[in-house]
Amino acid sequence: MDDYFISALRDIIDETKGNLTTIPACNLNGSDYNLPNCSDSSFNFTFKGATVIRTTGLTFFTYITPIIFIIGVVGNTLSLLVFLTRNMRRLPASLYLAAISCADLMALLSYVLIEWLRRGLPTAFGSSAPLFLERDGTCHVILFLIYNFRFLSSWLVVCFTVERYIGVCHPLKRRRNISDTSSSRRVIAVVIVISVCVALFRPWLNKEINIGPNKVPWCVRRNEYRLVSFVYDCIFCVSITFIPFFIITCLNALIIRKLIRRNKHHRRNRIISEESIIRLEFTLILIAVSVCFVVFNTPYAVLWLTHFINSGARHMDIGAVLSKSQNILYFTKTVYFMNYSVHFFLYSITGAYFRKELLMLFKCKSKNSKSYYRCSVRTTSSIISKSGE
Repeated sequence: MDDYFISALRDIIDETKGNLTTIPACNLNGSDYNLPNCSDSSFNFTFKGATVIRTTGLTFFTYITPIIFIIGVVGNTLSLLVFLTRNMRRLPASLYLAAISCADLMALLSYVLIEWLRRGLPTAFGSSAPLFLERDGTCHVILFLIYNFRFLSSWLVVCFTVERYIGVCHPLKRRRNISDTSSSRRVIAVVIVISVCVALFRPWLNKEINIGPNKVPWCVRRNEYRLVSFVYDCIFCVSITFIPFFIITCLNALIIRKLIRRNKHHRRNRIISEESIIRLEFTLILIAVSVCFVVFNTPYAVLWLTHFINSGARHMDIGAVLSKSQNILYFTKTVYFMNYSVHFFLYSITGAYFRKELLMLFKCKSKNSKSYYRCSVRTTSSIISKSGE
């Protein structure tokens, strides 16, 4: 999605060369109206009297993104290990959470890390971004991975929400094997296939071009597919943010309403079971994940889509657009990255059984236990087999 911005900038510069005072002889690869591969001395350029400089938003992006990346890689790896333990993987909800952890981990490696190498690395060290990232082949593989795992991460959260909705609001359907572990695996497999099909199309809309006197490579959209790329990216943005937002919000509202009613019933009848506690904890995890999805995704998605559409307007003062947009875009983009690294903390805060399994994982490993299952949380085993939760 991001390359459309800088491509539109290039088009405007080409069409209005008479108004351009200074153009930096450096790689213009980037997004969000920024020129990331220029050193500080050549970073600024003047267009119709407006000067574009390195903003506080870019600085925030440069130094906070590595922290988000490291925390996310460690957290998602630990979460994946916990959800794949013998006790946890018997739960349909755990399968979705394990898949989400895996998708987030791959999104961090293929999207967050690459974005930082392209834009944060030059800002932090005054060097150019790795040029191999813009070469034909590498560029297309990166595009496929970015679109694939971003789509997968969003829609796995939707699937987890649907699973919780069935488990809380329609428990009888669960007992008819509509939401058992086998069904969960099939749903996850279908979502993976769909995400691959969606992402396969995107790389063919880009190609490598060489710009500047040094023939710097730049992976951008093909001019002949300008409209197709615009429509595709708009649809993709809506499909990974606004549609999941609508589904998650509606289903969570129904889940919360059901929980409130059920809580009143349990209090009146004094019904408290370990099965209900497990079900409640997974539902709390869902609500926490859903809230963070909305909070971290929405600001960047709205701002990105607004400027994405406006970037096609040739009558706009590009200098004003650059100076007003890049600062807040980098702030919201950095916050958006947190969506891929915060889930471990959500699981730890809202899930008592997650915390127990995490502690047991380290405890058993430290004792070189031959079987993790033998020293795992015994209280969950019988309840899991009875509840199917």
